[in-house]
Amino acid sequence: MTTYKNNLLRSARAFSLALLLGTAPMAWADNNPQFSVRHLASEQNLIAVQDAAKYLLLPVQDNAPEAKVYLIGSDNHYIREGINVRLARERVDYYVPLDLSAAVDGDITVEVQGLPADALCWKKMKLSDTFDTKNREKFRPLYHHTPVYGWMNDPNGMFYLDGTWHLYFQHNPYGSTWGNMTWGHSTSTDLVHWTYQGTPILPDALGTIFSGSAVVDTDNTAGFGAGAVVAFYTSAKPSPWGDSQSQSLAYSTDGGRTFTKYADNPILTSQKRDFRDPKVFWYAPGRHWVMILAAGQEMEIYSSRNLKEWKYESSFGRNQGAHGGVWECPDLFELPVEGTREKRWVLICNINPGGPFGGNAAQYFVGTFNGKKFTNESPTRTKWMDWGKDHYATVTFSNAPDGRVIALGWMSNWQYQGVLPTLQYRGANTIARDLSLYRQDGELLLRCAPSPEMEAARADTRNFPSFRVSDSYEIPSLLEDNTGAYEIELELKNSGSERIILTLSNAKGEKVHLHYDVARHQFVMERSESGLTDFSPEFPAMTVAPAADTDHIRLRLFVDRSSIEAFGDGGKFVMTNCVFPSEPYNTLTFETWRGSFSVKTMKVHRIR
Repeated sequence: MTTYKNNLLRSARAFSLALLLGTAPMAWADNNPQFSVRHLASEQNLIAVQDAAKYLLLPVQDNAPEAKVYLIGSDNHYIREGINVRLARERVDYYVPLDLSAAVDGDITVEVQGLPADALCWKKMKLSDTFDTKNREKFRPLYHHTPVYGWMNDPNGMFYLDGTWHLYFQHNPYGSTWGNMTWGHSTSTDLVHWTYQGTPILPDALGTIFSGSAVVDTDNTAGFGAGAVVAFYTSAKPSPWGDSQSQSLAYSTDGGRTFTKYADNPILTSQKRDFRDPKVFWYAPGRHWVMILAAGQEMEIYSSRNLKEWKYESSFGRNQGAHGGVWECPDLFELPVEGTREKRWVLICNINPGGPFGGNAAQYFVGTFNGKKFTNESPTRTKWMDWGKDHYATVTFSNAPDGRVIALGWMSNWQYQGVLPTLQYRGANTIARDLSLYRQDGELLLRCAPSPEMEAARADTRNFPSFRVSDSYEIPSLLEDNTGAYEIELELKNSGSERIILTLSNAKGEKVHLHYDVARHQFVMERSESGLTDFSPEFPAMTVAPAADTDHIRLRLFVDRSSIEAFGDGGKFVMTNCVFPSEPYNTLTFETWRGSFSVKTMKVHRIR
């Protein structure tokens, strides 16, 4: 141990607690004799920890300025550099754990820059061998994936292997605002219930860890071992001269639990500033790998035989689709066309901003792909994958069984994600959706159907007899012991109604209006009275989707505490919107504007 650190520890032991708190620029934190704090000039601070526990629990104030946290080893070298944490100044909103496992003989130093000596944080931080992740959020979904704590945005690196679905995600484990981008990891055996597995890919000297993908290298093309999981991600490096983005690789030989970073990273570089989100897949006809990634407002396509060396093949995007914002998070896959022996390729392009109702959205293109170049069959038309405000960064699982193509999206919008009314966590994923193509009016369109696993998640069902609506009809109790997590299945038959109106509401008068505009062949969701909405002027919104059939209507609504996903006609249109009611919606009201309609079948399923 160096003289510098020995002196710091001796100083900490020398003063009494009263003297430290009253007269010296050093203080014990939370009355804990295992660590002490010395405040230096210019809001720089040193925390000397003795006999370190597993974690130093850091108190966070969500709206505070960021401080920088460093871990210093016994030789005064940085072990972990530059973690941005909004440490508490006037109040504590929640805690996040700082891992101290790098301590030598139980001793370690934590440096904090950018935090004044009178901040509340110094009195509230504490050492602990555990971190309490008990849910404290009333809006946390019950059957959608969320991070146990901290921020989450894009889903990353999703794959299936040996009965387990793996979901990685853009994660900040040091707060519920964006930053410190790391890959978090969750697993599931049913695509509905998820278990958090930690943060297997951390920032390094090349930068923070942005979005990407993962493949199972069955034939050992990369040389890391047959069946190795190979992950591709963007290394994002900030600097005073401007940010840079390059593509890196990590591999796992234990099924995706832990990863080793490739020694020759980065594997692909560019002078373009926006150069990110690599999606990699195997192209069987050419027996090579393909990478598609976002480069400004285009997608670039590369090929490789060994996953390490990549050759540029083509670009796609000029004069194609919507260009209201940056292109991100691409995907490219082949799908069958329903009712035929045909197949087509689908290119997903997430865009922010530029969505049809403000902020982000996912557009797609249908066409052909020869292993090197994608050609769009409908270059003059923009197609949207979801017609809500809260569906973005949608990508598919690699290695899915039975030829399935299964997508998962981030259920939020960059317009207001940072101010959503949750604190312990921010961010959720959509339910899983099985994809296929269908032809309508000569155009190939994408069907996004709820994955069959959602039916297996039903706990019990309430069946309603058929009834006719010529004015209004109210069902005041959808489920007993309503937790706000359920699915509604409806089949409606129109009899001349010009507008079919459904309203979900609660006893507080909060409501979400959903209706079919028959004349315009549209489905509409309006959430301005849905509950908490005043945290952002962009949140109250009306979203509109095309609905081809407004006479014989099939609709599935997935309601889960803070979201509603509407699937019409087996997924021919989808609309995803977040809501924040003060209590669950427990009443469903049917109304008609002129004419009448019949509710042929109605089922409400509790989802466990």
